[in-house]
Amino acid sequence: MWPSLIKKTKEGGIEVIDTYVFWNLHEPKLGQYDFNGRNDLVKFIKEIRSQGLYVCLRIGPFIEAEWNYGGLPFWLRDVPGMVYRTDNEPFKFHMRRFTSKIVNLLKSEGLYASQGGPIILSQVLIFVIVHLNVK
Repeated sequence: MWPSLIKKTKEGGIEVIDTYVFWNLHEPKLGQYDFNGRNDLVKFIKEIRSQGLYVCLRIGPFIEAEWNYGGLPFWLRDVPGMVYRTDNEPFKFHMRRFTSKIVNLLKSEGLYASQGGPIILSQVLIFVIVHLNVK
């Protein structure tokens, strides 16, 4: 599926493929990662590179309304003290763990532009909700 869609994208004059990394697909259970089959992020990015295109990678972890639960894994709601998308230690801990996993995986495959790969931009977290105690 990917090769033909990427080919059509290139034929349409597009040079950069913008894609999300769905946390709930890649870590459906805490500490259990899935990068197989349709979840094979490395294979997908290598296919983009093989067709001469670039990648803008949105690692998330929150991806707004484009995906169920914003792409956050359901197990995250059971983490004690969790407050989503805030300057909250439990959220930041798990977010850092997941984003580091993704970045290190892609770096180990040489997929960032600084390594000669197709990833020209990585975006982490669109915004954080800040609660101000103003009286």
